[in-house]
Amino acid sequence: MRRPHPDLVATERRERLRRKGWWLLGAALLATWLAWAVLDSEATSSPPAARADAGLQRAAPVAAAAPMQPPADAGALSRQQQLAHWQQRLAHAEATLAAYRHATRYPRASQPLAWHADQAEPNRPVEEEHALSRDDARVRLRTSQERVFVQGDESVGFSVAAADESGATVPLRVLHASAREIAPAGAGSLYPVVPLDFNDDGRSGDAAGGDGNHGARLQPKAQGFAGLAGQIRVEVHLQVEGRQGMTYFDIFYTSEPPAVWQGKVREALEDGSLQFYLPSIVRDAGRYVAKARVDDANGTPLALLTFNDELPPGAQEMRLTLFGKLVRDARPAFPLVVRDVDAFLLRPDAFPDRSLMPRRAGTVHTSRDYPLDGFSDAEWNGEERARYLDELGRDVERAQEQVSRLAAGPR
Repeated sequence: MRRPHPDLVATERRERLRRKGWWLLGAALLATWLAWAVLDSEATSSPPAARADAGLQRAAPVAAAAPMQPPADAGALSRQQQLAHWQQRLAHAEATLAAYRHATRYPRASQPLAWHADQAEPNRPVEEEHALSRDDARVRLRTSQERVFVQGDESVGFSVAAADESGATVPLRVLHASAREIAPAGAGSLYPVVPLDFNDDGRSGDAAGGDGNHGARLQPKAQGFAGLAGQIRVEVHLQVEGRQGMTYFDIFYTSEPPAVWQGKVREALEDGSLQFYLPSIVRDAGRYVAKARVDDANGTPLALLTFNDELPPGAQEMRLTLFGKLVRDARPAFPLVVRDVDAFLLRPDAFPDRSLMPRRAGTVHTSRDYPLDGFSDAEWNGEERARYLDELGRDVERAQEQVSRLAAGPR
C-alpha cells in the first residue's frame, strides 16, 4: 500500500488541530454566553429565582463540559491581551458557579411556589380567546372550562361568549353542541355522541342567565362515558351576527382511580425538614406523582412539594418534604397550610399518559407550630448537583491558574 507524502500528513494534522481549536473556542464562548444570559435573566426578570433556576440547570451541563482552553491563535496575542482574556473567563466561571449554586440550593421535590407560578392554582378555570373562524377575526370567542383532567364522579363546566373588536359582549346563538370520545389512532369509539345544552338561562351548568355567557355542564360518568379512560371533546357550533363558527374543549377522563386517599395526613420534623405523609390505598402498582401547595398562616405562597416514586399495591404513604433551608430562608408564619393536592399514576406508552386519583381541593392539612431553629440551614447536595458543582469548580480553578501564570510574567 502506498504511503502518503509526509508533507501531506503534516498538513492534515495541522488542519485537524486548527479545526479542533476553533471548535473548543466556540464551545467555550457558547458556555460563556449562556452563563451571562442566565445571570442577566436573573437580574431583570420576575420572579428572578424561577428564571435563574430553569436557565441554569439547562446551561450547567454545557458550561461544565466546555474545556477551559486558550483560543487557537493565543500565541499571536500579547501577554497582556491573554491576561485580560483569562481574567474575563475567570469572572464568567466564578459567576456561573455562584449562580448555579444559588439556584439549586433546594431539591426539585421542594421548591418555592413562586418558581412555579403556573402550578400555584391548579383548580383555577382555563380561559382562552380565539377568532370566531379563520375567515372572521373581528368577532372573538371567549371560552372557559373548569378543569382539563376529570376523575370519577366529577363534573366540569364550560362557557362561551362572543365579543366584538372593542371588547363588548355581543349576542350569540348556539346551533348545536355535543360531547364525544376522541379514540386513539386506529381504534373506534365505543361511546355515544352526547348532546349538550349550552344556554344563557342560568340552568344546566350556566352560571347566570342573560349575561351573554352560554354555559353547560358535563358529568362523564352519568352521561354515557362510564368506564372510559381517555379523551373527551366537547364541540360547540354557533352563530354570531349571521356568521358561523365553532369552538371546542378537551378533557381527559379517568373513570376508576388507580388509588384512593385514606385517612388523615401526618407530619414529622425529620433531619431538619418537615415531612408530610399522605396515606392512600393503592390498587394499581406503578409510579405515582403527587403535588401539594403550601402557604403560610398569612396565606403567603411558600412551597410546591412533589412526590415521584414507585408504589406497590396496598396501604401506602406518599411522603412530601418541605425542605429545611427553604423554611429558614422564607421565614414563614406558622402554622402552615397544605392545600390543593393532586396525584396520578403514570401510564408509560399509553394514551392518556396518566390515571387520576381523586383531587383534594382546598385545605388538606394544617401543621403545628415549629421554631425556625428546628429546621436545617444546609443546602441540598444531590449527586447531580455535586457533579455539576465539581465541574464548574474545575473551570474556575483552570481559569485561575492561567490568570496567575500570566500575571506572574515570564520566568
